[in-house]
Amino acid sequence: MGRNVVEQDYSADDYEKFNRKIHDQLDTLKQVIAKPSFGQGDIYIGAELEIYLMNAQHQVSPVNLELLDLLQDEQFQSELNTYNLELNLSPVKAAGKPFSQLTQEILAKFVHLNSTAAKLGTRPVAIGILPTLAEQHLSNGYMTDLGRYKSLARELCKLRGEPFHIKIDGDEPIDFHTSELCTEGANTSFQVHLMTEKDKFADTFNAAQLSLPMSLAISANSGVFLGNCAWDETRVALFKQSTDSRMPDHNNWREPSRVTFGHGWVRKGAWELFSETVNLYQPIMPETFPEKTYEHNPELAELNFHMGTTWPWNRPIYSPAGKGHVRIEFRALPAGPTALDMTANAAFAIGMAVGLAPKIEQYLSRIPFQFANYNFYRAAKNGLDATILWPQNYQNKPVEVPIKNVIDDMLLVANDGLNSLGVSCEERDKYLQIIQKRLSVGVTGGSWAKNTLKHLRHSLPNDEACEKMLELFYANQLEGLPISEWHRCWL
Repeated sequence: MGRNVVEQDYSADDYEKFNRKIHDQLDTLKQVIAKPSFGQGDIYIGAELEIYLMNAQHQVSPVNLELLDLLQDEQFQSELNTYNLELNLSPVKAAGKPFSQLTQEILAKFVHLNSTAAKLGTRPVAIGILPTLAEQHLSNGYMTDLGRYKSLARELCKLRGEPFHIKIDGDEPIDFHTSELCTEGANTSFQVHLMTEKDKFADTFNAAQLSLPMSLAISANSGVFLGNCAWDETRVALFKQSTDSRMPDHNNWREPSRVTFGHGWVRKGAWELFSETVNLYQPIMPETFPEKTYEHNPELAELNFHMGTTWPWNRPIYSPAGKGHVRIEFRALPAGPTALDMTANAAFAIGMAVGLAPKIEQYLSRIPFQFANYNFYRAAKNGLDATILWPQNYQNKPVEVPIKNVIDDMLLVANDGLNSLGVSCEERDKYLQIIQKRLSVGVTGGSWAKNTLKHLRHSLPNDEACEKMLELFYANQLEGLPISEWHRCWL
């Protein structure tokens, strides 16, 4: 979806040609992955950070295109909404100190971003959902003026045929209808990429799915939406509902959502997931691109473009560069609270996936896929207070256990996984200790925001309390200490 697209109407012939092309490219991809040389080489890690832009009054600052013109830095890109940017970080080798390299680049880029944004009276902030966001900020008047966003909004709304229904339960329920895709843009994330050996892809991807509830619960940072204390990681519910193009109850069978945890455990390899997306999801933007072949592999531009119009929480990515590779994109981690928190979240998620992969068969028969799906949504809603279904010794029926206990156990698994990637001992200790400290104090960005807001409401109206809470959040983010070391005013 990062490609430039001219806004246009699509014909039935456009859809038919595109559909044939992605099916043909799917066959080509199977042959490409099967080549002995495919995927050989060093393992790399990468990341993309989505960023909010706010003004001095802690309200949204819709200046992303103006800011990009001033930045003159291709690593910064536009996002769907005018008050968001994306920072594409440089890939780093997994061996050594990759998370320190990512942290240093985030901090260096933010120095440039902060000083440039100040010229527009704007402050960048990394948070899953901006607490001061209001319903008027979710209208298409805040959509970035680029063809790909306008086309995406038009086609999703056309498929839906009626307003999207946003309904999020909890202590302070949220319930409204909207025809605006900008609601989806309220969600910002820290998307982490891990190159994966093709023969290990299925086990590693299944391990990433299985462990996703733990990484989500410990990293939650989207506790407040439209002034309401919602889920610890509200993005999970909001993103799914704000892009749900399915017509409710129009079929005897239920179409899959374009935002999904998945449809089942992977059996053999990455190609299954590409095939699944091609065969389960109709194209919504039948764009074609000039043929481009890299040194060893075809680009498969249309297939990759179609993959970008579905949003599973873990997604396979094909790259033709070099000898080619497949990688896993971890899409569920939120932006913020600090650079150290985000890279620690990445270390924990990657470490668990790689560490669990060699023994994943021991889990798959004991945790059916629907259990993993259940665990994911429980973690999003309740964070570190969640209970999940997890296998026990001498199990004869599923048992719910506190997710905190499983996270504690997974720290050793993550350490082993990072070690197998060649991550240095010093690096493993540094970043997993950030997770351990967060677990021991029992606070995440999501719970910090909700508890701080509830405390501030004792002396301030809700709107002012949201602004004050965000002011405190931003000050702490600038200071750079992990969330576990932030002051907790409610204690």
